[in-house]
Formats: sequence, C-alpha cells, structure tokens
Amino acid sequence: MLLGREDVNPNKTDSYGRTPLTSAARSGHEGMVKILLRREEVNPDKRDIWGNTPLSYAAWFGCKGGVKVLLERKEVNPNRTSNRGRTPLSHAAERGYEDVVKILLGREAVDPDKPDNDGYTPLSCAAYYGHEGVVKILLKTNKVNHNMPNKHGRTPLSYAAGNGHEGVVKILLGPREANPNKADNYGQTPLMYAARHGHQKVIELLQLHKAVAHGGPSALGNPTSEKSPSRSPINARSPWKRFLERVISARKKSQVVRS
Repeated sequence: MLLGREDVNPNKTDSYGRTPLTSAARSGHEGMVKILLRREEVNPDKRDIWGNTPLSYAAWFGCKGGVKVLLERKEVNPNRTSNRGRTPLSHAAERGYEDVVKILLGREAVDPDKPDNDGYTPLSCAAYYGHEGVVKILLKTNKVNHNMPNKHGRTPLSYAAGNGHEGVVKILLGPREANPNKADNYGQTPLMYAARHGHQKVIELLQLHKAVAHGGPSALGNPTSEKSPSRSPINARSPWKRFLERVISARKKSQVVRS
C-alpha cells in the first residue's frame, strides 16, 4: 500500500497545486478522503493555484460525503475563498446541489451571503442558473440580502428575470419582496432584461407586481417625468407598453414557426 510507505508524500502536488486529497474530493471518493485524512501530515485545507481547497472541489462536484468528512476537521475553513473570492457555498449554490448547501449551512461559521470578488453572492449564483430549491434554502436562513447588487449593479432578481427563470422570480417576489424596479449600473431593470430576451411569463409576473404595475421608481429604467405625474411607464398608452406587446407577439410568432 502506497500510503503505508514512509517515502510516499501524501501532500505531493501536481502542476496545478492539487494534492491526492483534492483529487479524491473532486471525484467523490468519500472512502479515499477518509483514508488520506488518517495521515497526520495531510493538509485538509491546502489550496491549489486557483485558491481552491479539497472542500471547494467536493462542493463544486456535489460530493456530500466528502463535504461532511472534510467539515469534521477543525483545520478546514468552510469560508475559505478561491482567488476569485468564491466559497464552497458559492460553488454548491451555483451548481444547484441542495444537500451540499444544507450541509454547509449547518455550520455556524458559514456566511450564507458572502460575495465574491465581483459581488456575486450564493443567492446570485443560484438565481442566475434557476436553482429554485437552493434559492429557497438560502432565503430561509434570513441572513441573505435578496437585493444585494454585484459590481454591475445586478441583483438576484435581475438575473432570474433576464434568464427566464419564472420559478425563481416568483420566489424572490414573495413575502420578502425583492425590489422589482431596482436598476443596475446601466439603468436596466429586471423587467427590461426580461423584455429584451422575450421571457413572456416573467414579464407577466413582474407586471402583476404592485410596484411595477403602479409604475414604481423606474420600472422600465425610464422614471416618470415630474411634469407628467399621471403617466405610468406601464399604462395602456405608454410606448413601453406597446414595446412589451411587440416583444411578446414576436416571441409567440417565433414559437409557432419552430413548432
């Protein structure tokens, strides 16, 4: 057995800085992770050239057994960030691994709202890819800011709307009410992103929301003029309303052609 030999270095890294433990964790070999951790000299929190640890890889690949085993070691920092500022929770949230997210959140030390270098939080990552289950789990912690903007000023709702994730939009517009009128650094609101990409169901959801339905502050990135307080950007005579109708109509026609 190689690990029984004194001349075998269990911390030996490859050209990317990955150790045997890293390889075992990313491949989901829970038993191998346990065996390697029996060696006292094995560093369970060693970072590779990208700053990822064995726990980061276990979370990214959804290896919940490996995540559990690694979290049992006091040397493992569950909030350890990569060079991009990503935590293991961010990785699991982005990939939609609900079980792994729950395991990580079971540790009090884990920050459920930690942004990466670009301002993406675990909630942003989950919303971006439409992982409804993960979004619900994160919101239940009551420790996340559902209106947290990233460096571009985009919120989780902005990404969910722009990518057509109707289920996530519904969740975010629920009791906690993410701001549906929040514009990003370029003046674009969630409704504008949904309209640009022709996501009819999302557009309808946003229009039904009271803040958007009543015009709200810059619901379509075009604040109501002080000289014309009665003109809502969503009212029947609004050019934006006609624009949305054209987008929806074009979307329906393209679907008919494809079918």
